[in-house]
Amino acid sequence: MNILKPHISLNVSDIDASVAFYEKAFGVSATRRRPGYAKFDLAMPSLNLTMQEAPRTGINASHFGVQVASTEDVLAARRRFEAVGLKTFTEEDTACCYAVQDKVWVEDPDGNAWEVFVVKGDAAVMGSQPAMPSKSDAARCAPACCAPSKLSDDAAR
Repeated sequence: MNILKPHISLNVSDIDASVAFYEKAFGVSATRRRPGYAKFDLAMPSLNLTMQEAPRTGINASHFGVQVASTEDVLAARRRFEAVGLKTFTEEDTACCYAVQDKVWVEDPDGNAWEVFVVKGDAAVMGSQPAMPSKSDAARCAPACCAPSKLSDDAAR
C-alpha cells in the first residue's frame, strides 16, 4: 500500500478560531476553507488535518485515517482487513470533506473510526449523505458525515 500521509479529523466549536490557531501553529494558511470546514494539507509535518464545526461535546476527534495514492491501495487495504477478520465498510466515489473519494473503514474496539482513502478530485459539497446515528454520535462529523455510523461486513453483501 502506497501511504501518502496520516489524516486526523477534528470537531471544533469555532472554525475561525481554530483556523487562526493552526495557521499560527503550522505557519501556513489553510489549504481549503468552506462554511464550517477547513483543511490543512501539510508537507512538514506530513499530515492531512481537517476540521468541521460541531457542537462542543468533550469528544473532539471525529475520525482518523491514512491517505493513500490510489483506489488499488484502498482495495488492497480492504482485502488485508478482511483477511484478518475485521469488519469493513466501503465507499466509492463518495463526496466527503469537499472531495470525491474511495475509502474503506474499520472501527477499533473503542469505536474509533479509521479510514484508508484516496482523493480523486474536488466535490462541491461537504458530504454525499446526512450524518448517521451511532453509538458515538458526538464524535462524528456534522452536518454531513464523513464517518460511517457502523461497519458492516462488505463481503457478506
